[in-house]
Amino acid sequence: MPETAASQQEIPIQPVEDPILSSPYEEPGEHWLYDEETGEPSKQTGRRPAFYFNEDPATDTAQQDLFSEENRRELALVNRLRKDVRRWRKDEKYENATPVTKKLLRHWSRDDLPRPLFFCQREAAETIIYLHEILGSGKTPRWNTELTLEDYERLKNGDEPSFSEELAGDLYPRLVDPPRDGDAPPLHRYACKMATGSGKTVIMAMLIAWAFCNRGRVPGDSRFPSAVLICAPNLTVRERLQVLRPDHPDSYYDEFEIVPSNLKPELNKGKVEVLNWHKLSPDDEQSKGSKAFDGKTHRVVRKGDESPEAFARRRLGPLYDEGSIMVLNDEAHHAHRYSSEDEATVWISGLDRINKACGIDLCVDLSATPFFLEGSEYSEGTPFPWIVSDFGLVDAIESGITKVPRLPTSDDSGRPDPKYFRLWDQVKDNLSSGDKLPGGAPKPEAVWRESEDALQTLASQWKQRFDLFEEAKPGQDQVPPVMIVVCNNTDTAKLFYERISGERREEVEEDGEAVEKTVYGEGRLLSEFENTAEHQNTVRIDSEALEKAESEELSKSEAAEQLRQIVSTVGKPGKPGENIRCVVSVEMLTEGWDANNVTHILGLRAFGTQLMCEQVAGRGLRRMDYSLNDEGQFDAEYVDIYGIPFSVIPFRGRQGDAPQPSDKPKNHVHAVEERADYEIQFPVVEGYAFSPDFSAQGNGITVDFDDVEPLVVTPEEAPTTVFVQPQVGYKKGEQARTGTFEFEVQDRSAFYDSTHLQTIKFEIARQITHSLTSSTDYSEEKGPKMRNRARHQLFPTVFQIVDRFVREKVSFRDCNPRELGLEKYTKRVVDRLLEAIEPADSEEEAPLLPVLNRYRETGSTSQVNFKTTKSCHPVQYSHLNQYAFDTETWEQSAAFFLEKLADEGTLECHARNERMEFTIPYEFEGTSHAYEPDFLARTQEGTTLIIEIKGREMEKDRQKHQAAKRWVKAVNNWGEMGKWKFIVCSDPQILTTKI
Repeated sequence: MPETAASQQEIPIQPVEDPILSSPYEEPGEHWLYDEETGEPSKQTGRRPAFYFNEDPATDTAQQDLFSEENRRELALVNRLRKDVRRWRKDEKYENATPVTKKLLRHWSRDDLPRPLFFCQREAAETIIYLHEILGSGKTPRWNTELTLEDYERLKNGDEPSFSEELAGDLYPRLVDPPRDGDAPPLHRYACKMATGSGKTVIMAMLIAWAFCNRGRVPGDSRFPSAVLICAPNLTVRERLQVLRPDHPDSYYDEFEIVPSNLKPELNKGKVEVLNWHKLSPDDEQSKGSKAFDGKTHRVVRKGDESPEAFARRRLGPLYDEGSIMVLNDEAHHAHRYSSEDEATVWISGLDRINKACGIDLCVDLSATPFFLEGSEYSEGTPFPWIVSDFGLVDAIESGITKVPRLPTSDDSGRPDPKYFRLWDQVKDNLSSGDKLPGGAPKPEAVWRESEDALQTLASQWKQRFDLFEEAKPGQDQVPPVMIVVCNNTDTAKLFYERISGERREEVEEDGEAVEKTVYGEGRLLSEFENTAEHQNTVRIDSEALEKAESEELSKSEAAEQLRQIVSTVGKPGKPGENIRCVVSVEMLTEGWDANNVTHILGLRAFGTQLMCEQVAGRGLRRMDYSLNDEGQFDAEYVDIYGIPFSVIPFRGRQGDAPQPSDKPKNHVHAVEERADYEIQFPVVEGYAFSPDFSAQGNGITVDFDDVEPLVVTPEEAPTTVFVQPQVGYKKGEQARTGTFEFEVQDRSAFYDSTHLQTIKFEIARQITHSLTSSTDYSEEKGPKMRNRARHQLFPTVFQIVDRFVREKVSFRDCNPRELGLEKYTKRVVDRLLEAIEPADSEEEAPLLPVLNRYRETGSTSQVNFKTTKSCHPVQYSHLNQYAFDTETWEQSAAFFLEKLADEGTLECHARNERMEFTIPYEFEGTSHAYEPDFLARTQEGTTLIIEIKGREMEKDRQKHQAAKRWVKAVNNWGEMGKWKFIVCSDPQILTTKI
């Protein structure tokens, strides 16, 4: 493990060499267990029990004590059924099942099938069959079951089972979902929790085959429906589920050999209808808009004129005359009721009407996350109480069925936690007030600036995968890897799309009129992501257009449908989305999106719950290769994820609450009238201008390099190397250092290969030249402009300045010099040199002058008047009565030495710059800021000192100091408020040598 990770604490990392423990075709016999006190991993014999954590969405997900033992809830019904189904399956006896059912169950367990079925698929189907065919018929095996027949009847009636005391809280299992108005019969539901990529569609095919083959052999057995309605969340999934029609040319029954040949005729007797849930909306005048499961406005059911029978006949078509039907809900976490009495989702209330009209004999929900969403009567993230089978993400990872997520566990920044794990928090923490929109959201440009290093690193890793794809032999079935960028809003997504793809919309003049056209240019990441008129490599998901296309609205545009086709076929050979390499989106992409070539995901938004984290990460979990290795297991495949802090196996966090702040008395800090001689006045400078007599045409520009602050390129600002690990669980820092597993090292090599230092210098010089010549007037944002100076005349001089600055003033700290091409550093060089550039004037001229605030030209210590709970220390040689300090700091020590210097006669007076409103304007990374130095002081000779006490300097500090030097030069040129001097002191004890 790298030495830089030695200080990592409480970081979620994967401490095992190989997370895969089991064959995907066998019941898990081992699982990883993490000690909650030490974080030490160990292999445990047996299967991991089914449980969940009672997560409160209002709680910060960074608080890992959320996952403590007291918040753990067992899925008691699932664990009991696992034992019963295992016993029922033993020796393939399947007691009390029909001959057809036994034949199918034995057929599905064959290991010589063309595509053997995963154990999790078989177990989910077996559980539904056991409940419906065995317990539902009032039969029990001859051995003592964990779930008694009496308990089963209670669950179907909505009563509390006898084992509910195993569950904390008021949520207990049930197998019924009664309508709120009582006008329809209760809907009996079974839910299967299946990890993304574990094959829910195959399970649906198995259940359809079981029902149709049994009904075909015994037409009078009403336990087995001959009609199946499949409800899908959108048009893309509806199209994909057409393979569940027995007569479909690419049916799953043939591809997976779901049915033995002698049962094929029985299968073909049944009827299957696949509907988008929007089709369950009623056509009556009393329907009105309301927010449904995704927070958008949809139609919800009101009592209308259309009868349940008419509704069902119109929706079901030929299925209506088949009698009681079976319903399969795909992505069923959307299919839940609202808590209000008169409102329900379109999906479930539509099923209620069908149930009332013709009967729903069996309803099965399938989802990777069958938890209640916001708006239900339960807390967000609470599991459906009718979950009967669970094969979650961790089980799927340990069986090799899904890719293994790799998350940042350390980097070379020196931070106590890796920057790219909770990237959105890091982005927000680095924002200034100028980086935010009126509503508080970050400006898209600021999001790019603060996350570009993460994006470049992830893109470099993508490039390595892409190069392997390019080297593939002809005839190999491969598609390019895909990187996903999930943004916080559409404005951010638009900016990232334009900068990644190089594609943008611009107004151009044609025949004297302004026309908006698509323009293609160079992107800021990789050429492989750039779009051209002939090829689209990067796609941005327009949420509104995609929603319109997915909901099958008649008004959907051709562009919306084209977008849907591209998005839904990413990674599919021969399809519109085959060659897509990067997807920029706002939401979590289309539900049911089954692209298996996603290799990298960047999250640039808040993730309020672990449920959301898992849903977004799930878009990249589908495997590409399903061939077994020599050990009979799948080799691990990985997806690298930055910025999505999701927990796969959590551990107990730090305990104990922080003490509450005490109600301290307030101290009054103010100017003392009797000390008016110690008053310090200062100009309120808001910018700079050149003297009206100055013309850069003749004088040119220069930089005093001896007075220029250096620039440091360091991994502390933008980690150049990231260490990622496969994520199955958590482990604390101390244990991470002793593990035997290896880290995957990731860097920005592709960025380096495609970038030249000379090109970076030219770009910096171009930006500086543009800023100096973009206007003939003073600009608040960028400072003074050069009058009567053409850019081509000024550029050579600017480039020489940039070149010298890079050679003499930039410290790369062993980083690749091309790091300077990151916008974070490019902006800093531009800001630094704009602060340092001045006219090459003669000694008689003073062209650089301050621009004063037009409403308040001067400020003074007389304005200080505030109360504080901070500790205060009285002072004698100051216009102020006392100074406030948080704790014992260097500023407090500096105040002591300033008092000493005044007592010795070196200084006349001093003042701490707190609420005095003395600020110095400066630019940092393209954003305007205000710098507040620590102290002002006046010498006996009348020079006013600006004093900054600073230990370790960060890059922002250096920019502040450069701005202070510019401020001093302009104010001294002006000369109306005496002489000024700027002092930076790293140790208060040496103040005497600085003054």
